[in-house]
Amino acid sequence: MASLKSLVKDTAIYGLSSILARFINYWLVPIQTQKFNAMGGQYGIITNIYAYVSLLIILLTYGMETTFFRFMNKEGEQPEKVYSTALRMVLMTSVAFAVAISLFLHPISAAMGYEDHPEYVWVMFVTVAIDAFMALPFAYLRHVHKPVKFASLKIFNISLNIIFNLLYLVVFPTLRLNPLHIYDEHFTLDVVWVFYINMICSLVTLLMLWKELSGIRLGFDAATSRRMLKYTLPLLVMGLAGQFNQAASQILFPYFYNGNIEQANAQLGIYGACIKIAMVMVMITQAFRYAYEPFVFGKSQDQDNKQTYAVAMKYYLIFTLLAFLVVIGYMDILRHLVGRSYWEGLRVVPIVMAAEIMFGIFFNLSFWYKLTNRTIWGAWFSGLGAVVLVTTDILLIPHFSYMACAWAGFAAYAVSMAASYFVSQKYYPIAYPLKSMAFYVAVTVVMFTIMSLSNDLLPVWAALTVNTSLIMLFAWTILQRDLPGLKKRLHL
Repeated sequence: MASLKSLVKDTAIYGLSSILARFINYWLVPIQTQKFNAMGGQYGIITNIYAYVSLLIILLTYGMETTFFRFMNKEGEQPEKVYSTALRMVLMTSVAFAVAISLFLHPISAAMGYEDHPEYVWVMFVTVAIDAFMALPFAYLRHVHKPVKFASLKIFNISLNIIFNLLYLVVFPTLRLNPLHIYDEHFTLDVVWVFYINMICSLVTLLMLWKELSGIRLGFDAATSRRMLKYTLPLLVMGLAGQFNQAASQILFPYFYNGNIEQANAQLGIYGACIKIAMVMVMITQAFRYAYEPFVFGKSQDQDNKQTYAVAMKYYLIFTLLAFLVVIGYMDILRHLVGRSYWEGLRVVPIVMAAEIMFGIFFNLSFWYKLTNRTIWGAWFSGLGAVVLVTTDILLIPHFSYMACAWAGFAAYAVSMAASYFVSQKYYPIAYPLKSMAFYVAVTVVMFTIMSLSNDLLPVWAALTVNTSLIMLFAWTILQRDLPGLKKRLHL
């Protein structure tokens, strides 16, 4: 239980910092969606470009974060050599990628639909190379249990980003200042500067990791690199397939939407803005992952490890369902995070959040094949989900626009999650408390239905009253059934 308490502590630090960072970052959404009107399509460009970026960061880190944790805790490996070797490998591939993008920029830009704006592609793709290299120093901070420094740098990066965005999107237009001129009477916003700001913030953060980057001086070991690559390549395939399930819809949408490119960007921008509200699930899953990954590998030799994994899964589900209800219950408030011209897309929020919960469960299940060195299974599961997603997108986007994207992600994660669970019970059986978990899912479905009706039929104040009561009831149920010790301390 002491190790579980350590997991909870680290998750709390990562979680609170992640929530704070996301909260700060969320201010970009109302700012950008107010300045970039939905029909203008600029936010659709941002959504599309960042979808490519999310895939490229997986490609350029190629599972090396998970591999790093595995080999740092593996008997017979030298931790210093593992870190330095991994750092050098990621550096070399990141530099090679940046050079390749620079050499073949115009054909790549044309293939992506940005023939007239290759600068969009160059700026963000070079930025993702920088971010990929930074992933290893951040992983090292997690390994040495420095969540405070990890969180501080993440928050600093996002805070700097929003400050620069405020300057460019709010201050400069008011003063008629252009980043390249002292004064411009006809100043207009250009989305490329959103991408340049991202690059500047990444470079500054990289410089602040100089202490962790000093580990690169410890040398490169070819034998260690071969062992790490053998382990990580299936993780790369799995990671690409998994992220593809999150990003593919935003990438494929302009190609299959039944309309011109301007309309496609407008619709994609609405979808991209509204799923930001659903990203609270990504936030929770990411915070849990930062703490859970090193925790699992560190505990893999303990006798009670399976019981701990089962308990962790249950509490992950319980609290993500609580977060789901909080978002739905306060949708009348949270919708103001996006510009009014984007509100028609809010109906995707519950679908995307449910999909993210299933992705989190899939992530928790993934450790059976990581711990048993059967990582190829992860690639199969994620690949299966990717096939479901792409098929759904291709068939439904021409008819249902961005709603097809939401349901495609839901279907993909549901299939991947179910497949991983059933196969895991053969190779690494864990007695998950399925009845208790099913109870909370059923309660959530009932409460979600009531909340949706109250949001649609009641005045805002009445809906918030009903929804708050339901959220409190759900929280009380958790205390009553699964946290009696906490209930006693709270004198409830």
